[in-house]
Amino acid sequence: MSLRRVSCPPLKGYAKMMVTMSNRGVRLFSERPSRVWAFVLMSWLVVCLSPAPSRAEPDARDLIKKGTVEAGLQVGYSQAFTGLGNADSSNRKAIYVLPQLGYVFTDELQASYFSGAFEIMVEPVGAHYFEPFSASLFGGSLVLRYNLTSFGRWVPYWDAGAGMSWTDLAPRIPEQSTQFEFLLETGPGVQYLWLEGEKTVGTFNMGVRLHHISNSGLGDRNTGINAVLGLIGMSLYFPD
Repeated sequence: MSLRRVSCPPLKGYAKMMVTMSNRGVRLFSERPSRVWAFVLMSWLVVCLSPAPSRAEPDARDLIKKGTVEAGLQVGYSQAFTGLGNADSSNRKAIYVLPQLGYVFTDELQASYFSGAFEIMVEPVGAHYFEPFSASLFGGSLVLRYNLTSFGRWVPYWDAGAGMSWTDLAPRIPEQSTQFEFLLETGPGVQYLWLEGEKTVGTFNMGVRLHHISNSGLGDRNTGINAVLGLIGMSLYFPD
């Protein structure tokens, strides 16, 4: 929601109005003029300095367009599973932190409810594994995002990305024998445009990704780790 200053009424006229509106105004003014003037001055300052909400709400079509820059931060929880691939155990749990820097590189593509714009994102990643033992992962990905722009404040999206990482999970787990790994990830999410300033728009977002880690056959063991990565975060958009 955008914020703007309300126009200030003239102090003399405002004081007259405040006194007139009170049934005891004339008597109060004659008995305690200093208190009345103090009250009038304070209330006038509140009126002048208070922001008022704009009637215009943030809209994805006005925001997510070619040239817009996004800066954000997401945190998430990763839980491995064994339903895909040949992993021996699902006991792989981690907390992820993902800063994001994105750039919308297309104008809106018209497709009814599926109208939207493409965004390319640079996404560094850091993770702490606490199961099956304490370990770390650091790396980064390039992520392609398609933002749907037909739903006002709500912006559904789909991410697909690839990257590289280093982790000391390997070679201590049976799935991987090398510490250098490749990352693949994809999944949906949604953003809510919650605050509009003069030059920025803030959003809350949440999403989920299928997350895959493997060494692509560079080592003698490459079962891979498949996980569901749930994410929440916030972003700031800077329209062109």
